[in-house]
Amino acid sequence: MAVLVDTSVLIRLANAADSSHAVAARAVVELHRRGEVLHLTPQNLVEFCAVATRPTGVNGLGLSPQEAEQKAALFEKAFPLLAESPDIFPEWKALVVALGVVGKQVHDARLLAVCHVHGVARILTFNVGHFTRLAGFGPAVSVVDPSRV
Repeated sequence: MAVLVDTSVLIRLANAADSSHAVAARAVVELHRRGEVLHLTPQNLVEFCAVATRPTGVNGLGLSPQEAEQKAALFEKAFPLLAESPDIFPEWKALVVALGVVGKQVHDARLLAVCHVHGVARILTFNVGHFTRLAGFGPAVSVVDPSRV
């Protein structure tokens, strides 16, 4: 079964000092062991680079652009990318309009739209609350907390 890896998991994987690093790593290893295919979207990598290069004082990792790119390249090797498609926008728009999604959660809605378009049934995220309300719209997408894998 296909699983989308949320940016919140990538951030923990990239930061060994994060208290949730081991949880993220264990979840990824276990899902691979079960034969799951873990995917990313280009959006995940854009979001990752934004957080990775943001200063630590404002909830970032404080990496240089080169360090962030090196880590992003490792993620691209480990997790196949789901292709961008013109079908994603109308799916995203329907979700946003139907549920009245606003603010930063529009990014989460887009990830779920990608899941809908590509038939991905699960999303692995530390931000379970961000996705729970959205996941009930359209094709079913299960929200999976890495600590519960």
